[in-house]
Amino acid sequence: MELVLQLVIILVCTKLAGDLTVKLGQPAVLGKLIIGIIIGPAMLGWVQNGDLLKELSQIGVLLLMFIAGLETDLEQLRKNWKSAFAVAIGGIILPFIGGYGASLFFGLSNNYALFMGLLLCATSVSISVQTLKDMNQLSTREGTTILGAAVVDDVLVVILLAFMMSLLGGGDVSLGLVIGKKVLFFAGAAVLGIFAVPWIMKLFAPLRVTEALISGALIICFGFSYLAEWLGVAGIIGAFAAGIAISQTPYKHDVEHRLEPIAYAIFVPIFFVSVGLDVTFEGVGSQIWFIVVFTIVAIITKLIGSGVGARLTGFDLRSSIGIGSGMVSRGEVALIIATTGLSSGLLAQEYFTPLVIVVILTTLVTPPMLKMSFQSKSK
Repeated sequence: MELVLQLVIILVCTKLAGDLTVKLGQPAVLGKLIIGIIIGPAMLGWVQNGDLLKELSQIGVLLLMFIAGLETDLEQLRKNWKSAFAVAIGGIILPFIGGYGASLFFGLSNNYALFMGLLLCATSVSISVQTLKDMNQLSTREGTTILGAAVVDDVLVVILLAFMMSLLGGGDVSLGLVIGKKVLFFAGAAVLGIFAVPWIMKLFAPLRVTEALISGALIICFGFSYLAEWLGVAGIIGAFAAGIAISQTPYKHDVEHRLEPIAYAIFVPIFFVSVGLDVTFEGVGSQIWFIVVFTIVAIITKLIGSGVGARLTGFDLRSSIGIGSGMVSRGEVALIIATTGLSSGLLAQEYFTPLVIVVILTTLVTPPMLKMSFQSKSK
C-alpha cells in the first residue's frame, strides 16, 4: 500500500503544481519537475524513488515520446533533415569542448575530462516535447527540427561513448558492431513501420474486446522500444519511431485521443516527478562551484552550438534560439551515460552526484527558456 499512497501524493502534487506554474506564466511541466524535488528525498521525503516507481516512470517517458511521434509531421521531418543534422552536430561539438575545458580547469585528468565533455553532448527532448506540446509548437518546423536533431544526437553520442570506452575504459567494445546495431535498428524500424505496423493495427482494430486498437498500438510502442534498447539505441527513440509509424496509418487520431488520457492521468506525471527524486544535497557543499560552472557551461554551449546549427541552415535568430533552448535538457539520456561511465571507470564517484544535479538543472531551465523563445518569436 506504500506505492498507492505515493501515487496519490504524486498525482495531487503534480496537478496542483502544474496549475500554479501555468498561472505564473510558465509551462505546467516546470511545476511538475520542481514538485518532484520538493516531495522527494532532497526535501520533504514523502516519495522515494523505488524500483517500481522507476519502471512506471520509464513507461511514462516512452508514452510521452510515442505521442510525440504520433503528432510529428513526417513530411516536415524529411524537409528539415539537414537542419536537424546541423543542430545535432553543433550541439555536440561546442558542449564537448566546453565540458573538456571546464574539467581541465577543475584539475581532472585527461580521460575524465574527455568523458565529461561527452556527457555534456547528450540531449533528451522528453521535457522539450511536453513544453512544445503545451504551447502548440510541437508540429512546427522548429519543433520537428528539435525532434530530428535529438535522434541524431542520441545516435552519435552513443557511438562516441562506445569509441571512448574501447579506447579509455579498457572494455572490449567493437565500434563496428555498435554502428552496425544502430543501422540495423533504423533499417528494421523502417521496414516494420511500412509493412508490419499497418498489418498489426488492421489485425487488432476489429477484435471484439475492450480497447483492442490501443492494445495493438502499445504492443508496437513497447516492441519498438525494446528493439531499440536491445540494439543499443535509447528506448525513447524506439517509442518515437513507433509513433511515427502509426501516424502513417488511418488509426492515428483514434490512437492519439484514446492514449493521451491513459498517459497523462498517471504515467507521465510519475516520469516528471521521478526526475526530481534523484536530487540529493548531501555532500555537495564542497562542490558547489563545480555544479555552478558545469551548469552554465552545459546550458550556454548547447544553446549556442545547436542555435548556430539552426542559423546556418536557414532559421532566423529567434527560431535558432528556440531550437537551441529545446536541446538544452540532458535528462535521462545523460544520466544513463553517467551511470555507464561510473561502472566503466570513466567517471570518478565523487563527481557523480554533482553531475546528476547539473543534469537536472539543465532540465529545469529548459521549459522557461522555450517559453521565452517562442513567446518572443510570436510577437
